[in-house]
Amino acid sequence: MTSGTERGTGSESGPGRRRFIGALVGAATAGALASTSACGSPGQANRERSELTRRSTASSAAHHRRREGQLFLGTYTSQAGGGKGIGLATYDETTGRVKSTGTLTGVPDPSYLAVHPSGRTLYTVNEREKGGVTAIALSHDGEHDVLGTRDTGGNGPCHLSVHPSGRWLLSANYGSGSVAVHPVEASGALGERTDLVTHSSPPPGPGQQGPHAHQIVTSPDGRHVLAVDLGNDTLYTYRLDEKAGTLRRVAQASLRPGAGPRHLTFHPSGRFAYVADELDNTVVVCAYDPATGRLTPGEPQSTGTGEGTSYPAQIVVTREGRFAFLANRGHNSITRYAIEGDGARLRLLDTVPVGGDFPRQLSFSPSQRLLFAANQKSSSVSVFRVDAGSGALRLAGKPFASPIAVCALPL
Repeated sequence: MTSGTERGTGSESGPGRRRFIGALVGAATAGALASTSACGSPGQANRERSELTRRSTASSAAHHRRREGQLFLGTYTSQAGGGKGIGLATYDETTGRVKSTGTLTGVPDPSYLAVHPSGRTLYTVNEREKGGVTAIALSHDGEHDVLGTRDTGGNGPCHLSVHPSGRWLLSANYGSGSVAVHPVEASGALGERTDLVTHSSPPPGPGQQGPHAHQIVTSPDGRHVLAVDLGNDTLYTYRLDEKAGTLRRVAQASLRPGAGPRHLTFHPSGRFAYVADELDNTVVVCAYDPATGRLTPGEPQSTGTGEGTSYPAQIVVTREGRFAFLANRGHNSITRYAIEGDGARLRLLDTVPVGGDFPRQLSFSPSQRLLFAANQKSSSVSVFRVDAGSGALRLAGKPFASPIAVCALPL
């Protein structure tokens, strides 16, 4: 099924820079041509002039491609003030400036996004009472195609991830406390669900009426699938049968009652994972055993946001494993941690104002020179430059307006 795409104009800050670069290219080309014509025949000069122009044009185009990335924005389409589908934009890797390019319509409540390892297919949850997951074929020209939607077997799916093999899509149903598996076809489209597992034990935590699966992700070694359940304060470990697409529980770890674990991120070593606890305003370092898949939680640590609940949302880690960043929705900040002991310890450094209201999700650009924060209540996306040496964050201009921004996925 072909999607509908609404085109946006946005604001552009680069024409002057492009003209400047073009002038430099033109001057360099003219100088080289003058040198060529002075020492060669007219025919040779014409051929070399054509080749030099072609190379200059190709080099300039490649330069701009490297600077500009694609940005996909998740939202709620069923809420007042929400979007009409998945927001489409580009971003400048150097300046952090974001420019709208339109909307991919026909996708209901796309609140969380993930991309296939091939980069050719985008997946989104449909966070509704009857939950679904949708596959979208990506195109370089921006004419993306919706490949179809599959039922998740639960309600309110809020997270999904693609297995590293690229053959399975994993999703978490928040409302019903279950996790689902769908096969990924060669085209990137999704097949019928192959498994659905409900977190029926242990009992719900304080103030909770039932399980609330909030995330499902594969461990770095690819041997286990881990699910984070906020409703019963539990981290589940599964083995995925890669032929049948079924999950078998092999371990589970409980956090302290009322912690409300929301999101888990691994250290690059694969030996430790960091869990953001939404309800008790803490972060926990967990040791991970690759042989059994078991997570062993350590002591809860401060988010640096003071008294009260700041509703920590998502934690991300730099690829070299030196820094971690945590989004605090109530405090409207990002906490910066130094990672020590080869991943075993987090040391609180500071908190940085996010420049928006209720930062729900964080993500790095592929280079990790930029960090994006989706601010749900202010309907904006903040972009930060990340200092590679210190992990310091610096806001890259005014946040980009995006209706009920709950996910920002830069590619």
